[in-house]
Amino acid sequence: MGTTKTARPMWWERDTTPGFVLVAATVVSFLLLNSAFGDAFHDLLENQIAGLVVGVGAGAHPLNLHLAINDGLMVIFFLYVGLELKRETVEGPFKNPREAALPLAGAIGGMLVPALIYVALNAQEPAYLRGWAIPAATDIAFAIGVMSLLGPRVPGGLRLFLLALAIIDDLGAILVIAVFYSTQLTGGALGGAAALFVVMLLMNRAGVKMLLPYWILGVAMWGFMLISGVHATIAGVLTAMTVPMRRPDGRSPLVAAEHTLKYWVQFAIMPIFALANAGVVLAGAGLETLLHPIALGISLGLVIGKPVGITLAAYIACAALKQRAPGTLAQMLGMAMLAGIGFTMSLFIGNLAFTSAELATPVRFGVLGGSLVSAVAGLLVLWWACQRVSVAHETLGPEEEKAESQGVFEDIDASTEQRLKK
Repeated sequence: MGTTKTARPMWWERDTTPGFVLVAATVVSFLLLNSAFGDAFHDLLENQIAGLVVGVGAGAHPLNLHLAINDGLMVIFFLYVGLELKRETVEGPFKNPREAALPLAGAIGGMLVPALIYVALNAQEPAYLRGWAIPAATDIAFAIGVMSLLGPRVPGGLRLFLLALAIIDDLGAILVIAVFYSTQLTGGALGGAAALFVVMLLMNRAGVKMLLPYWILGVAMWGFMLISGVHATIAGVLTAMTVPMRRPDGRSPLVAAEHTLKYWVQFAIMPIFALANAGVVLAGAGLETLLHPIALGISLGLVIGKPVGITLAAYIACAALKQRAPGTLAQMLGMAMLAGIGFTMSLFIGNLAFTSAELATPVRFGVLGGSLVSAVAGLLVLWWACQRVSVAHETLGPEEEKAESQGVFEDIDASTEQRLKK
């Protein structure tokens, strides 16, 4: 009997590629800011565009390219994250509370302990406490990408645990942004956004399956959010919550939208965000910057707080629920270290927490340094812990990739179940 060869994924389909692209964008940003073009690049990002402002009254801000990227392009990123959250909640493992319990516990521990470490190191300066949520975030694309460098050595259950944990972590970050980083609230704009959200929910209930009406109202809701005081990216998440899950023929508008946005987010939006936000100016930065309480709180929160919080909370949940962990203690620790790669999400929250250029540098040092150490340490620990593991792990197979592109749930579920039984 002949064996069927699985087609190798194209370079842009590999889990590792988005991480490499983000690293490249970060390096370019770093080189630009520290070159003869540094001032010109900074002015390009920060200079006001045609005298325009965003917002009303005391909450108004000059419109520049930096704001357009962080409050405009990143809405699409959060729309993509919201679609993923809804799919996992309605059709994925999160619909089973027992299956979701372990990654939920890990995510809570992985947000709580880093935040406590940050607060402990910055308690003497109340103004710095606004950054408590920065080390609580996980960059899902980077974390999965680094884990994928180990290929089939990593047990499938461990990868799924990290994926589920990072998705719940994203949800936590979204809630933090909405609740703790909203300023100068404008009641009329909030009311307009809420009314549009209700209309979109009613459209879903009425059976409207075309995506275009949701996108149009979503853009309008984003406009209201932009001047409301609530961060505009929340409009992307709320829009995703209203997107219909299924059509009568079994296809999913939500999965089709998620698949369409996937590569735009990975290869355009996130690299552009990194290019605009990840660079660090070295001039004037020394040991004092590296030892700044903000930088220390972020880096130690990511490097120590994440693995301690995730591993401890997961094993407490295992004992309480009488479930087995998806890996050995060493494997769980290595996986939890990878969750300390905060990168884009941590940088995003850092921009919301501290708007002054003086504090932006320690934020970036803390995020980039902590994420780098977490990536290297997690990769080494996981490589050592998985040396004797022979269970092969695969990314999306050809059937699943085709099903996803067509927005069909049944094919994905069936092919996944078939592989797991082998």
